[in-house]
Amino acid sequence: MGRSKLKILIIAMVAIVMTFFSTNTLAYYQTVGKATNVVTSGNIKFKIHETTDQGTEFPTEGVYITPGDIVSKEVTIESLCEHPFYLRVKLIYGIDSAELTADDCFKLNINSDYWELHDGWYYYTGVVNACETTPKVFSHVEIVGSEVDNSFLGKALTLTVKAEAVQSENNPITDAKTYTALGWPTEVE
Repeated sequence: MGRSKLKILIIAMVAIVMTFFSTNTLAYYQTVGKATNVVTSGNIKFKIHETTDQGTEFPTEGVYITPGDIVSKEVTIESLCEHPFYLRVKLIYGIDSAELTADDCFKLNINSDYWELHDGWYYYTGVVNACETTPKVFSHVEIVGSEVDNSFLGKALTLTVKAEAVQSENNPITDAKTYTALGWPTEVE
């Protein structure tokens, strides 16, 4: 075999090996969606719905993703009671039980027409009436490719949706900028 053919063969082998390794760097990551239903005192009751854009329930076991993916995940809250209430939602991000910030791995398209961020909570800007379902909190999750690298390989990225409600009857909001009303549960660190 001539020297130039050997050189081409070696370059081809290196290219094949690099292709093999670069394919492995695109291995799957897992994101798990989990809803936490919080029921407050009295007769306030609600349910968090997590669905895909196809209208099916978001898989409880999560989905496998690669950096840069956009995952369909539509979150709404349905009133299951006869009383109106104020509602807030907290999004908790993590990786294998360690908390991260949203910028570390997730980018969400929060529906700012109906949900406003204050003190780490997204407050519904209206009152949830009896047997009503809120507009979507968000409809998809983008996996931030520049932040989610191979160190995440085989780990579970989590996005927990936690919601709290307090009655709105005879309980006016005393400060519209901070959604101050009586009865919000105190957070325990």
